[in-house]
Amino acid sequence: MSAQIIDGRTLAQQFREQVAQRAGTLREQGFTPKLDALLVESGDNGARVYAQNQASTCQAIGIDYQLHTLPKGSDQKAIEAQIRTLNQDDDVHAIMVHMPMPEGVDAYHIQQLIDPDKDVEGVNPANIGNVVYGRSMRAPCTALATLKLIDSTGIDLKGKRCVVVGASAVVGRPIAVLLMQREATVISCNKYTQGLSDLCRSAEVLIPAAGVPGLITADMVSPGALVVDVGVNRIKDDEGKTRTVGDVDFDAVSTIAAHISPVPGGVGPMTVGVLLHNVIELAEDRAKNA
Repeated sequence: MSAQIIDGRTLAQQFREQVAQRAGTLREQGFTPKLDALLVESGDNGARVYAQNQASTCQAIGIDYQLHTLPKGSDQKAIEAQIRTLNQDDDVHAIMVHMPMPEGVDAYHIQQLIDPDKDVEGVNPANIGNVVYGRSMRAPCTALATLKLIDSTGIDLKGKRCVVVGASAVVGRPIAVLLMQREATVISCNKYTQGLSDLCRSAEVLIPAAGVPGLITADMVSPGALVVDVGVNRIKDDEGKTRTVGDVDFDAVSTIAAHISPVPGGVGPMTVGVLLHNVIELAEDRAKNA
């Protein structure tokens, strides 16, 4: 048996094409969709490269992108002041904050400060709470991207036994909530859960999101299961080169599962697609009320 690969890149491209069409419609109506992002310099070039890629992607599909940069060493007070400025600016309708925050800065409080109506990533506790109550689908982008990948396989989640490994506030827990809203039977666990192998093996839908490379091995997966790997881990190979892998032993598990998403190329690209989709939704809401 060989699993069908869930191609996040192709799905994300389809998503971007839809977003580009909607962005074009807004521009024709005289309203420019825009994403305002905050980046605190850290000396780590990763976040800046991501921001640059984000800017290029936005430009390609008709979304304006403005990066607000704070210098290395910026403290909680300075970051909060920038968020408040963006909240109060009527020309700003979609806000995101690049992570990680500097050491000593309370990231949760920063996310809490973002105006819920401008929170494009769905990380404000108010938006997460609305997801729990089924009053909003502006869930954290990675969680919603995971659901989109599952939907692409055509599976009906109602009654399916779904196991989520990992319970972080903006990934594992929101994924579990979204699955429950589809009337799936959801088990939330983590890398320390006793009997983890047996629980994973019982899953019809398995979603590892623990951030542990190689955590899920072939003997932990039921034949014919759907596996969406949300883990993103940077490791060094035998030659000392750094590469990105998920939480799943992909080569082994892909001979057992019916569907599997790769890392990279799975949830990651779709997460970006969901972010852009959310920008357009916020822009459309703002345009209606302008």
